[in-house]
Amino acid sequence: MKANQAHYPVAMMCQLLDVSRAGFYAWADRPRSAHARRDVELSVLIRTIHERSHATYGAPRVHAELRQAYEVKVGGKRVARLMRAAGLKGVQKRRFVRTTIADSSARVAPDLVDRDFSVPGPDRLWVADATFISTWEGFLYLAIVLDAFSRRVVGWAMGSRLTSELMLAALEMAYAQRTPREVIHHSDHGSTYTAIAFGTRCGELGIRLSMGSVGDAYDNAMAESFFATLECEVLDRERFRTRAQGRDRLFAWLEGWYNPHRRHSSLGYRSPRDFERVHENGHAASACKASAALSASDRASSSTTSVNNSTGG
Repeated sequence: MKANQAHYPVAMMCQLLDVSRAGFYAWADRPRSAHARRDVELSVLIRTIHERSHATYGAPRVHAELRQAYEVKVGGKRVARLMRAAGLKGVQKRRFVRTTIADSSARVAPDLVDRDFSVPGPDRLWVADATFISTWEGFLYLAIVLDAFSRRVVGWAMGSRLTSELMLAALEMAYAQRTPREVIHHSDHGSTYTAIAFGTRCGELGIRLSMGSVGDAYDNAMAESFFATLECEVLDRERFRTRAQGRDRLFAWLEGWYNPHRRHSSLGYRSPRDFERVHENGHAASACKASAALSASDRASSSTTSVNNSTGG
């Protein structure tokens, strides 16, 4: 009734709905409850988070952002209810189109992963793949190298042609940023990865090559999941006139959003960057504890030696 006061007389609405006018005015003048006021405050924060995610976050990620970034204690069901009331929703993934062109005559590497992408730390396993982006000028190709531990894109390259040089550029960027030791590089059987130059360079860098079976999406599922995210959050929603425009948008998404801020359910709703920081801090804390324990042991040993010396033992 209150929402329609400007269009219909209150007396008429009260009569139709069998509500007393006194009762309606008493309700209208009643101050909002603390719960209702809190809903308004939360709705403002929720809308801010949703807009910052470029309208891609659903209730679970908005809930995680509220709790971790804003330190707001709120239930997931309440967040979902307020988002429904505000007409806010996230985007859904769908499978992306593969760009693999296999070379049946090329020598391929063994599958060292066997669909097990779980690793204890960063730079143990990298997964790599490529996709294309349609522009009015023609295709723009994106090659990526993804760290399996944190889902962080550690290397990427873009170009107008899908070549082994494009894959090498992404690999060189990853190696320059991370300088790993004996990392496994896992990809499909695409001719760009089975090229002699690519394999030679991996050997020079001490990178172990691994390749999944032909035509099996699950053998490189992590890379496919990344491109499905890119597809639903950017490529399905935007069109690019030029390759340069597409390149600028992808750069902003990769380095300005995905790596530093985009929350992943598989990482406890942390971003790749934050997940690595938590891991590093945990290792630092463990190292400090071990050092403190060693120092205490040394002091105890030194004290025992002093006592023995003083007693002539």
